[in-house]
Amino acid sequence: MASLTRHEVRTSAAPEPVGPYAQAIVHGGLVYTSGQIPLDPKTGELVGGEIEDQARQVFANLAAVLGEAGTSLSEVIRASIYLTDLSLFPRVNAVYASFMTGDPLPARSTIGVASLPLGADIEIDVVAAIPGATNG
Repeated sequence: MASLTRHEVRTSAAPEPVGPYAQAIVHGGLVYTSGQIPLDPKTGELVGGEIEDQARQVFANLAAVLGEAGTSLSEVIRASIYLTDLSLFPRVNAVYASFMTGDPLPARSTIGVASLPLGADIEIDVVAAIPGATNG
């Protein structure tokens, strides 16, 4: 059961924050993740390669944070994707579709940005419901 008190989510299965923020906050039956970039949680290094590889790492990081909060990608209700190159959108969208399979699909925005932390090409944050939780 969620309460009106917010609490931090922290897992070693996702990268440590690169600044003064939480991996996620749970409040009112929802989990709000901070943006995840394609950092390997074991090495702390950016995953290189194709944008698909980077997007898969971002989703793995998000799944780890959501799992620690007691939910999953199938419970996402809102997603925001930030890309430094919007021409990559179709390729990222294909990876997104392979991970976001809930019904209904989440609401989403995709935003083109000039730069992202640590020189990443992609960042994603989500809001997800926690099954069985109440809104307090």
